[in-house]
Amino acid sequence: MSSGPQRIVCLTEETTEWLYLLGEQARIVGISGYTVRPRRARQEKPRVSAFLDGKIDKIIELRPDLVIGFSDMQAALADKLIRAGLNVLVTNQRSIEEIIATLRLVAGLVGAQARAEDWIANCRQRHAEIAAAAAAWPRRPRVYFEEWDEPMISAIQWVSQLIAVAGGDDVFPELALQPMGRDRVIADALAPLRRAPDVIVASWCGKKFRPEKLAARPGWADVPAVRDGELHEIKSCDILQPGPAALSDGLEQLHAAFARWAQRQPKAMPPAAGTRP
Repeated sequence: MSSGPQRIVCLTEETTEWLYLLGEQARIVGISGYTVRPRRARQEKPRVSAFLDGKIDKIIELRPDLVIGFSDMQAALADKLIRAGLNVLVTNQRSIEEIIATLRLVAGLVGAQARAEDWIANCRQRHAEIAAAAAAWPRRPRVYFEEWDEPMISAIQWVSQLIAVAGGDDVFPELALQPMGRDRVIADALAPLRRAPDVIVASWCGKKFRPEKLAARPGWADVPAVRDGELHEIKSCDILQPGPAALSDGLEQLHAAFARWAQRQPKAMPPAAGTRP
């Protein structure tokens, strides 16, 4: 008989995707309504929550032996479920290493440690390959990642770290250290302009990115990324979920955008004959 929780409700997408990747999807009895990865989960599992709240009565009816959520944003929802007598685990991972530690934690709960370690090892190997490829570029792009547009919110820590692995440099590294979105708000609309990003990547938390709207911001026509048309979108499900998607597909999309930018950069000229390099 399999060990660990047998009836799991996943309040966010990354736990659902991870359990499917581990082959443990039979344990899932309820998912977030925002789940799109994997696609089949929406057909196979009942949707019982949004992000900030959920169908408490429906969740109770599912008789879960564990509910898994993410972050302080779900504290009120977790409180309701705990008061209803349910076992609730809420993680708060913010960095690549914290994401990996959380993946290990969930895998351990369902007895899938070996499969988890295989996935993590392959993931780390791919990260190393991407970083090595980027090291050969003439220079690294300066990158502005926008998590939301009104107000402007810059990259959370794991996204900033993935930008570095992918070959870029986050133009707001100091804000990435702030765990709360409210502390990553860019109050000065011209601050990104002064940091002159070569590439802009937007992931507006489930809202479609409108590059023309960004380019029309007063003064932004002079931003190198706007001038050169380096405005890219990565869907929030691929980069803003602190789980396997960000570490794989999100990273690959960042690297592909940066690689195309790097290919268009002039190659360094060799030193002239008779001169020192």
